[in-house]
Amino acid sequence: MVTAHSPAAELARRSVRLLTANDFAAWVDLWADDGVLEFPFAPAGWPRRLEGRAAIADYMSGYGDHIEIQDIPRLEIHRTTDPATAVVEMHSTGRLVRTGAPFEADYIMVLAVAGGRIAHARDYWNPLMLSSDGGAADFLQGSR
Repeated sequence: MVTAHSPAAELARRSVRLLTANDFAAWVDLWADDGVLEFPFAPAGWPRRLEGRAAIADYMSGYGDHIEIQDIPRLEIHRTTDPATAVVEMHSTGRLVRTGAPFEADYIMVLAVAGGRIAHARDYWNPLMLSSDGGAADFLQGSR
């Protein structure tokens, strides 16, 4: 793990701890009221941008009923020239709740903080890895 120390790096570490604990409500609480979460690589029909903590909370509601993150065995947090911005690389493992099938996913997130909260994030991951899981893909698409 890169030992980046900045407001953004510290908030990224807290975020990862909450995700690994599957505490999605507390994870949502890390967001600013007007925070923005973007998914630049989202395929057609998937959310590309969520505006505001309420929209992020709605997107994450029920997440744990579909996906259980069990570990993040690889985590690197890279410093940037702006202490309010960090680049997070991680690999997660877990299981799909409905089928019990294991999953692994790689992510890169660019995280910006303001006022001690996540103000903006761009999450670069491939949601199609869940396309044959029997439910998690539909959930993440927003058709819960």
